[in-house]
Amino acid sequence: MEKCWSLVVVLTFMMLLAVADAGPNARQCKKERSLVLNACKSVMYGRLPSSYCCQRIRVTHTKCVCPIMTPKVVALVNVNRFTKLVEGCGRRIPRHFKCGSLRIP
Repeated sequence: MEKCWSLVVVLTFMMLLAVADAGPNARQCKKERSLVLNACKSVMYGRLPSSYCCQRIRVTHTKCVCPIMTPKVVALVNVNRFTKLVEGCGRRIPRHFKCGSLRIP
């Protein structure tokens, strides 16, 4: 009987971990996008990113940002500058990573 309860506890814990690791929901993604856009607004005007902007870049989920990378948005983005900005803030970008319609070399 005790083994059965141990198994139930372990399975419950594994399910909780799976739910916690599922990633952000739509409302959380909207908030993350808003935070990173507000933190990095000055970068759009050619300035270097602030420490807060870099922190937001490091913690924002790609699942939240990539869906908004439409062809219209990509036309406004200098891919090389974007890559240097993100990597300069300490976030690694995998080779040939595709985010929305943006292909990062």
